Amino acid sequence: MKTFYPKPSDIERDWYLVNADGKTLGRLAAGVARLLKGKHKTYYTPHLDCGDFVVIVNAEKIRVTGKKLDEKFYYHHSGYPGGIKKIGLRDQLDKHPDRVLKAAVWGMLPKGRLGRKIFKKLKVYGKAEHPHRAQKLKALEV
Repeated sequence: MKTFYPKPSDIERDWYLVNADGKTLGRLAAGVARLLKGKHKTYYTPHLDCGDFVVIVNAEKIRVTGKKLDEKFYYHHSGYPGGIKKIGLRDQLDKHPDRVLKAAVWGMLPKGRLGRKIFKKLKVYGKAEHPHRAQKLKALEV
């Protein structure tokens, strides 16, 4: 018997809506990464993008455990000497709550060309409103 490899025409992509209100950051990110990669499908193949689209709403109401709100920091560098910047999790949630979830999910996806392609199927919004009503989203509890 031959091994089945799905062709791009065989892959069906669904749209899921995830409400992040009261969910724990890491557990939510792990479940979303699994959907994006397509591991929940029977024809999952590691080197293909088999995953679905995921829309996350209420990102500003995400929950973290322990002292992470005060002790977790996000760093980036401008490229110039002395150009390191850091922002705490509490400040990042106030200013850009979508970036917190995106950073957590990106850490759980493969890096490289395939990972960047998979990551583009993630849409995160801080509030409950989103512009994807026409996609007929399926509500999902992660």
